[in-house]
Amino acid sequence: MDEPKEQRDKPKGPKKPRKVSPRYLENAALHYLKRYAATVSQLKRVLMRKVDRSLRVHGGDRTEALGWVDALTEKLVRGGLINDQAYAEMKAQSLRSSGRSARVIAQKLRMKGVAAELVTQKLAQVTAEVSEDVAARIWARKKRLGPFRRDAATRQENRQRDLAALARAGFSFSTAKKIIDGAAE
Repeated sequence: MDEPKEQRDKPKGPKKPRKVSPRYLENAALHYLKRYAATVSQLKRVLMRKVDRSLRVHGGDRTEALGWVDALTEKLVRGGLINDQAYAEMKAQSLRSSGRSARVIAQKLRMKGVAAELVTQKLAQVTAEVSEDVAARIWARKKRLGPFRRDAATRQENRQRDLAALARAGFSFSTAKKIIDGAAE
């Protein structure tokens, strides 16, 4: 009780970041990878945010910290803790089984920093397993579009809206038309 109650009750500002070091970055990377699957690019972005936040407060050399991040990611790739190929395969299969279109899958993988040729390869692999029509049917069932509407009477009046929803989900017009105008089974 050495400080007055007013000072104890005041909200404190944002927590001051720790000074960045190779050991700190390794611990932060391992902690992040424990919680999330990530690509090399994604992990580098996370670590560089930590570096930049620390350098704003403590000062230091950004190029030196960038070297630490690069060395750490190479070490984690060699150790098998980061594998872009495995990540891309897992993410593509997950997205496809939830009814996502090839366009959406490709976009999400590119946003995570997966190489273009790897995106193309995994997209072809996933499309061979689950076709675009099947994925569109899964999406329509999930969103209750077209033949999956609760009330069959409103199906025709909502046709344009349902086609637009499938188009926004990344499916072609012909695929969307086939699903929306088709039967539930």
